[in-house]
Formats: sequence, structure tokens, C-alpha cells
Amino acid sequence: MARMVNPARKVNIVKKRTKPFVRVQSDRFKRVSASWRRPVGIDSATRRRFKGTRPHPKIGYGSNAKTRFLLPNGFRKFTIKNRKDLEGLVMLNRTYAAEIAHNVGAKKRVQLIERAKQLNVKVINADARVRSVEN
Repeated sequence: MARMVNPARKVNIVKKRTKPFVRVQSDRFKRVSASWRRPVGIDSATRRRFKGTRPHPKIGYGSNAKTRFLLPNGFRKFTIKNRKDLEGLVMLNRTYAAEIAHNVGAKKRVQLIERAKQLNVKVINADARVRSVEN
């Protein structure tokens, strides 16, 4: 029986910024949602990046290339829809973890999870839509 698979290397993930970027004047009006929109007004102090205005998303906030798209468990995510996708992870089972697509039915899901166990591939959402058979 295959033992539990671990990532090839566990790297400490450092996020440069975890707070969300807040939209201009979202605190003043209920109709303006907090989700970020680029300021575009001709006189906008925020667009002109004056001192004391809110920070903008920019390239400097990017994550480290080594840890970008890395899950907290140390794997990268790969969505699988069928058996062929799963077979492609055989050599990369210490780098990528499989995530079964949302539109895969319960019957196929069970088969994919069973095959993943044989190939020693970690499945992130192995419990989704799979119920144990009751008497």
C-alpha cells in the first residue's frame, strides 16, 4: 500500500501584503463596494499617488516565484477531469496535488481517488461528493 505523499520540499511562504486593497471612497458611500477598482478621475489624488492616499496594487507586491501558487501544504494545485490528467501527475506527485474538477460525478470521482492512491498522488478534495456506502 502506498504511504502518504509529502511535498518534495517545504518552503516557508511569505506574503508581502495580506490586507486587501480598498477602493477609493468605499468607506464614504454604501453604493461603492470595497473591491478594488482603479481610480480614473482627472483630479484624483489617489490616482496621482499623493502622500497619505491609499496604496495601489502594483508589481512590487508580487509573491516570490518559488512560492507563487503554492498551497499551505507545500503542493501546487492541478485540476483533473479524467484519468488521463491523473496519469500525467505520476512523475510530479511530489510537486503537484490533484484537485478533482467540480463537474466530475460521484461515480468517476471514486475511480479517480482509487487510482490516485495507487499512483501515490495527493488529492486535495478527496472527501467531496464521496459518501461511504451504508448497509
